[in-house]
Amino acid sequence: MRRTGPGPHILAYALAALVMVYASYLLPRMLPGDFVSAMYSSSHVTLSAAQEQELRSYYTGRDGFVWYLKDLVTFEWGYSYAFLSPISRLILQALPWTLLLMGSAHILSMVAGFFAGVEAAWRRGSTTEKSGVGLMTVLQGIPEIGTGVILLMVFAFYLGWFPAAGGETAYAEFSGLERATDILKHLALPFTTLFLAYLPGNFLLTRAGMAMILKKQYLETARAKGLPPMRVRYAHAARNALLPMVTRFGLRIAFMVTGALIIETIYSYPGLGTLLFNAISQRDLPLVQGIVLFSSLAILLINLALESAYGFLDPRVRYAS
Repeated sequence: MRRTGPGPHILAYALAALVMVYASYLLPRMLPGDFVSAMYSSSHVTLSAAQEQELRSYYTGRDGFVWYLKDLVTFEWGYSYAFLSPISRLILQALPWTLLLMGSAHILSMVAGFFAGVEAAWRRGSTTEKSGVGLMTVLQGIPEIGTGVILLMVFAFYLGWFPAAGGETAYAEFSGLERATDILKHLALPFTTLFLAYLPGNFLLTRAGMAMILKKQYLETARAKGLPPMRVRYAHAARNALLPMVTRFGLRIAFMVTGALIIETIYSYPGLGTLLFNAISQRDLPLVQGIVLFSSLAILLINLALESAYGFLDPRVRYAS
């Protein structure tokens, strides 16, 4: 047995980062149209061909992959055409909202799905397990956009229990506990939408993993030693079912921006998804490529951290024959 070093993994992640840098530059430029045409498409102002060409030259004066790399090396992400603000500032303003929404939905759905899946597998064959599997299967078949629209129509428009849009009440001068309560009210519906979307997969994956682990002989040995059922269930069985959950968490993080794009747009939530939607609709290429690159690199770092966590959850992962 020999322990594998981190070198090949770090090199693979570095190569992936280079690919993402190029993709973040190339893909936004494959969108039809440009900022000038998007800006004046719904305007009553009519530009001559010379004026259009002059504007395009102005906005693309520093366009080119070499300039893009130079800006990245010097930590200059450029300015947004539409918002007339540094791209780094716009991303940092929207990022906390997305982290609050997506992070809480990912983590809480993972915790709830894990414990519910463990308990369901431990009670395999019971009415509780069958009911849980049936409910989660139904929920998994409902798309996020469908859940979001239903919650919005019922709890925001019909009952009026929660705000229909935004991250907090506009122009309200709240502070302290009042502001936190206001933010949580705006967070409730988008969070519930994502929680219900992520929970079934976490539950079914944990239950399936636990069902396989419960057949292992080492659990019979643990029971024969007289260990308490709770310790057998979680210290010996559930810990080995946690590794697939960590893998799923990393894979779901890769869809963070796309998931945020749909849900944040439905609820007009002021996160990266809404910022990306506005940038695409206005063909604000510097902002689009900034968000794409930032999200891609963040996903790489998160997956690198999760790969390191595998060794803690299962020491066998740290070794290769």
